[in-house]
Amino acid sequence: MSKRILIDPVTRIEGHAKISIEVDAAGKVSDAKFHIVEFRGFEKFCEGRPVSEMPGFMARVCGICPVSHALASSKAGDRILGVDVPLAAVKQRRLTSYAQILQSHALSFFHLSSPDLLLGLDADPKTRNIFAMANNHEDFVRRGIRVRKFGQRAVELVGGRKVHPGWSVPGGVTTVFPKEAADELKPWLPEMYESMDLALAWLKKSFVPLKAEIDAMGDFPSLFMGLVDEHGNLEFYDGKVRVVDSDGKVVADALDPSKYTSWVSEVAEPYTYVKPTFYTPLGEKLGMYRVGPLARLNVVKNAGTPRADVEMKDFRALGQAGIVSKSFHYHLARLIEMLHCVERIEELLADPELYGTRVRSHAEPNHSEGIGYCEAPRGILWHHYKVDGDGKVLKANLLIATQQNNDAMQAAVKQTAQRFVDPNNLSEGMLNRVEAAIRCFDPCLSCSTHALGQMAMSVDVRGPGGELLAHRER
Repeated sequence: MSKRILIDPVTRIEGHAKISIEVDAAGKVSDAKFHIVEFRGFEKFCEGRPVSEMPGFMARVCGICPVSHALASSKAGDRILGVDVPLAAVKQRRLTSYAQILQSHALSFFHLSSPDLLLGLDADPKTRNIFAMANNHEDFVRRGIRVRKFGQRAVELVGGRKVHPGWSVPGGVTTVFPKEAADELKPWLPEMYESMDLALAWLKKSFVPLKAEIDAMGDFPSLFMGLVDEHGNLEFYDGKVRVVDSDGKVVADALDPSKYTSWVSEVAEPYTYVKPTFYTPLGEKLGMYRVGPLARLNVVKNAGTPRADVEMKDFRALGQAGIVSKSFHYHLARLIEMLHCVERIEELLADPELYGTRVRSHAEPNHSEGIGYCEAPRGILWHHYKVDGDGKVLKANLLIATQQNNDAMQAAVKQTAQRFVDPNNLSEGMLNRVEAAIRCFDPCLSCSTHALGQMAMSVDVRGPGGELLAHRER
């Protein structure tokens, strides 16, 4: 008889999820699914709110990438107002974008994924965590904490808070960036470069002992999608969308992000609360695409900063025709992006335009619709609002990176389970490899669960004493 192996919950990721592994009558793994099981419904919460309040509200959608939500929301508001954002405000937004990507990637690599890479995928789960690592790899753990602290402090100095900064608004930002803040951040830079160099060197040493896992934890053909600047280089705040395939062929270039609905489709599936997406022109099967660090480095010509461009050469050497298809190398791409972010932060701190005093353009709503976008740590993020004459939101659509990576994560867990899981001789290390396939993508689940889809739902309403007052199932 067939049976099911359940990993519940998936650990060391943001949010709540489980993995089900299907075993056929012959005792072989036939399928595996990654289920995102929480539901939060942010799109509905937006309705009726003034567009002027949306960036501060949307910054609270996620505690890990709040800046990305604030920026995409602000940019949607910019379009609804129909204004040009002052250059000083754009520079501030860019600075916080780099700082947030730096701290978010640090969390993913140093804290969530490194226990597998440093201690081994078969290590005792009781000690395979950041706390146990601190005993034997103190400098590594300390550096990870310091890199994240630097990124969060930069966000705080610009946006007023480390988490959920609400300073970015439609039309610009609310505060001038003081030069004293730059004086605080600049002394950190040598340490940040040193930590990035050490982390990159250490990760590259793991490629040989982890070859089996690298080859089978999400290596498959797909499209890759990301923003590029006018030179084809890495871009987080603005730019156009480029799509390439696994052979390095440019499938589409210079796509206008504000017209995303013409080439990205969302669908509902019965096993998850997210809406998976596909590249519309190629259909649901052939249109699977990946976003985030791996995809971004695959679509760009260069990173566009000196140190990161050197690392890009090693990155491209890992693939065919310059395209790296192994999902494990999200980790390497993440570190290269962190190095790039440090370089960009250094550039901005030396830019006098960052300290300009004109930081906001004021206007009443002049358009009934606005689409804002940026690269979040995990991939392209869209905020799409329709408003009434008073600027109150009638409808909102949030297109999150994790939902765009959904089909790729499904492929990764299935491939990993079929390669490493022996249902007749099951071990914790086998199951951890399946979880590690998901950690490559660093999914951020809470903000992606904004659509009911078709998944079954069971709700209990209980009183103050725990007594069951009502029960509903769908």
